[in-house]
Amino acid sequence: MIVELGHFALVLAFALALVQSTVPLIGARSGNQRMMAVAGPVTIAGFVLTAFAFAVLTVSYIQSDFSVVNVWENSHSLKPMIYKVTGTWGNHEGSMLLWVLILAAFGALVTVFSGNLPATLRANVLAVQGMIGAAFFLFILATSNPFARLDPAPFEGRDLNPLLQDIGLAIHPPLLYLGYVGFSISFSFAVAALIDGKIDAAWARWVRPWTLAAWVFLTGGIAMGSYWAYYELGWGGFWFWDPVENASFLPWLSGTALLHSAIVMEKRSALKIWTLLLAILTFSLSLLGTFLVRSGVLTSVHAFATDPTRGVFILAILMVFIGGSLALFAIRAHLLTAGGLFQPISREGALVLNNLFLTTATATVLIGTLYPLLVEAVTGDKISVGPPFFNMTFGPLVVPLLAVVPFGPLLAWKRGDIAAVSQRLFFAFGIALLATLGAFVFIDRVSVFAALGIGLSVWLVAGAFTDLALKAGFGKVSPSVALSRLFGLPRSVFGTALAHAGLGLTTLGIVSVVTLETEKFTSMKPGETVQVADYTIRFDGISPFQGPNYTEDRGHFTFLNSAGRELGELFSSKRLYPARQMPTTEAGIRTRGLSQLYISLGDPTVDGGIVVRIWWKPLVLLIWLGGVLMMIGGTVSLLDRRLRIGAPAARRSAAVGEAKALPS
Repeated sequence: MIVELGHFALVLAFALALVQSTVPLIGARSGNQRMMAVAGPVTIAGFVLTAFAFAVLTVSYIQSDFSVVNVWENSHSLKPMIYKVTGTWGNHEGSMLLWVLILAAFGALVTVFSGNLPATLRANVLAVQGMIGAAFFLFILATSNPFARLDPAPFEGRDLNPLLQDIGLAIHPPLLYLGYVGFSISFSFAVAALIDGKIDAAWARWVRPWTLAAWVFLTGGIAMGSYWAYYELGWGGFWFWDPVENASFLPWLSGTALLHSAIVMEKRSALKIWTLLLAILTFSLSLLGTFLVRSGVLTSVHAFATDPTRGVFILAILMVFIGGSLALFAIRAHLLTAGGLFQPISREGALVLNNLFLTTATATVLIGTLYPLLVEAVTGDKISVGPPFFNMTFGPLVVPLLAVVPFGPLLAWKRGDIAAVSQRLFFAFGIALLATLGAFVFIDRVSVFAALGIGLSVWLVAGAFTDLALKAGFGKVSPSVALSRLFGLPRSVFGTALAHAGLGLTTLGIVSVVTLETEKFTSMKPGETVQVADYTIRFDGISPFQGPNYTEDRGHFTFLNSAGRELGELFSSKRLYPARQMPTTEAGIRTRGLSQLYISLGDPTVDGGIVVRIWWKPLVLLIWLGGVLMMIGGTVSLLDRRLRIGAPAARRSAAVGEAKALPS
């Protein structure tokens, strides 16, 4: 009975989404305060109903209720409890329910924290959110019902995909969806502004916290997904330019551009039309990612569904929201003023250059991702666009972008002095130059790219902390005064520096792994050793192991230094999940500082050995630690008082329905 209640709650949530998408919108157009006021309670009620439906499905997984088709197809009574819970969204239907739950949650948060929004703008924003929710509730109810029943109920389930039976499933999809769906708020604000025909610096201040929050979550989702694939798939890489990986990277790139563009709009009331367009395009790319994962047009370890019917439905949603918003933009954009003017050499100019590189990089990744699909649709030929294309097109765009990042925060608004900023960055440049020379002399005298990449990474980190040091006055005032000023700086300044430093750490990790990695591919018998970098790896043999719902052959390796002293042991294995008769490879990983030894087992050989792939990955952990630091930087910026309080409350009389510009 409770399963039917969950289904009924989903139907009611759909009905409320229809109310939310129409009544407040009509009220905003007619000036009816009561109709606009409907948006808040309806949005919160829709969230409560969606949360109840999701809780019902989760309980069905915990109780192994195999009368529910979704539970039967994706669970097993012997599966550990953590994977029963995470299995709720480890499938198409459950993940879509999580998607709409997060969408409803963001709508409820806008309702709670939008007391100082003009009534008309608030009603329009929530109405657009309601339209998105209604479309996806209908999609779930019509094509992806998670509460469908089986009669009679089977005694046992088919188990969850073994690749998803990992703690990564508890972290990666929720973070990714929080990022994807979080950009819907920016989209709703953009469409609401176009409907109302009004946009100013206050609009940017309202939309920037939501954009920043979505960016933080998406950064974490991408970083966690990269690390999960790295250790779970046994292939030894952290990024493969898989189309579905690209689908999450695209809104991150455009969302980063949107975040910087919104800063210019808030501070200088410039780039208004461009910021609106970026808000629309960023969520459009999030919807595109949803389509690629669930349409069946791609075959990928990341793909959830292969049903073309569902793909057509999502494609229709894309056409309505992307096509409709862009059409509205084309119709209404001429009513909006372009904004303030500024010199090319200024902080605004630096942020515009940032946007130019980021949007061009986004277009490059988008073309490389969609081109094979277009060719197959038109000619029927299957082609692939792999890492060589992306490395050769994306890299040349990113390198100059990274090189100019430290200049931006130090330039003045409206008119800057590039010579003065260059002098202020002289110390950071000196450190980067020393790092480049040191890498070339002491690490790798062959690879110039390794030395230059390490120097560029150090340049980013040193530039970020130079910004903090200069703003605090180190070198100009006494250390005590400088420290006092440092701790008195706005949190957004710290957040920016941490995010840029995190980008530098990630770059350093990528450069180190790509240029300095050591790999051995060999066959080993028990007792044999192999030399990798400065370490010796001894293969001690294979033993069977029984897990809760799998069996495995576990390879035992010993890790020794150049002097023969044992540093530890590793276990790499080949697993078999009987319920699905699906094998997996579990990599053995040993961490030394920020570097890792990585071992993956292959097939047995005819002479009694086993194929082994061994990698030494220097500074590989910096790839993900940099992502964590970027998340921390974004969170610190989000805690800035100027972002938390949003725009000042609208005046009670003449300000109803009209956004007032904020002081810069």
